[in-house]
Amino acid sequence: MPVVRASEAVTHEIHGARFVSYATPLTGSRQLCAWRGEIPAGTRAPAHTVTHEEIFHLLEGELLITLDDRTERVTAGDTVIINPGATLTVENPADRTAVSWVTTSVGLRAHLADGTVLTPPWAN
Repeated sequence: MPVVRASEAVTHEIHGARFVSYATPLTGSRQLCAWRGEIPAGTRAPAHTVTHEEIFHLLEGELLITLDDRTERVTAGDTVIINPGATLTVENPADRTAVSWVTTSVGLRAHLADGTVLTPPWAN
């Protein structure tokens, strides 16, 4: 039985946010990936289009999440379903770090507006 201890989770930092990776193929998951996201106050991630569905659950704080030009204020306890092909922007307008839990399928890619394709190591 694969058990990923908090002390064994791998941390990645990109665009001012921290991603703590728990479930990946490297830890024994075959189809799904899951990570904790830590989005500091004042952080705004660049718009990116995702290739796989994501389930984004906000554990702490509040965020402005824009999906395909529609912006919603999301608070702790809310869940956002991000469909493949959606363009996503995440912004933390609050004065404290927001914490999320995200689940997606293995192989997620994020396409930035400038043509860059990100292959997040926490989702592969």
